[in-house]
Amino acid sequence: MRNEYTFSEFLKTLYSWVLTKILYSGARLIRRPFYIRGKSSLASYQGLTTGHNCRFDLPGKNFKTLYFGKNCEIGDNVHIAAYEKVSIGDNCLMASKIFISDTSHGNYSGGVQSSPSEIPNDRPLITKPVIIGDNVWIGENVCILFGVTIGNGCIIGANSVVNRDLQDNTIAVGIPARVIKQYNASSNQWEKI
Repeated sequence: MRNEYTFSEFLKTLYSWVLTKILYSGARLIRRPFYIRGKSSLASYQGLTTGHNCRFDLPGKNFKTLYFGKNCEIGDNVHIAAYEKVSIGDNCLMASKIFISDTSHGNYSGGVQSSPSEIPNDRPLITKPVIIGDNVWIGENVCILFGVTIGNGCIIGANSVVNRDLQDNTIAVGIPARVIKQYNASSNQWEKI
């Protein structure tokens, strides 16, 4: 399928491409507008393509926290918060309106927990790395929470909330996301769980 841009969209894309080559030389195309807080924390992005209105919240100060593998493509309005580590593997495809975060305002399990009487923005930031494998496809409106590892070859269905690890080559959907199929390499088929 071939993209056919209007003339004005072509000019906007050309403008974004020129800025990409100046500001993010290893990326393929960073569409505008694009928001990044703490650019020095962006570790790798070879061949990265983004949609419009993407936002990366990073700590800065040359502390590397956001890693993209080669040739990742992300849609419009993708928001990634990476204060400890978010690592996304090679050849990942993300639809639009996705939220990925390795951070929570407050602690809600274990020994010392945050109190509901505390102002949420004053609660301590709790971080746990998010790891996304190679060849992962993430659908529209997905939310991936802190501490989650998603294996290679996974598919995450639209509107899912991923709050636990997913094994390689699985399809997960729902709130919370649960595995509904796994790929069988012997039969070359996705099989229901």
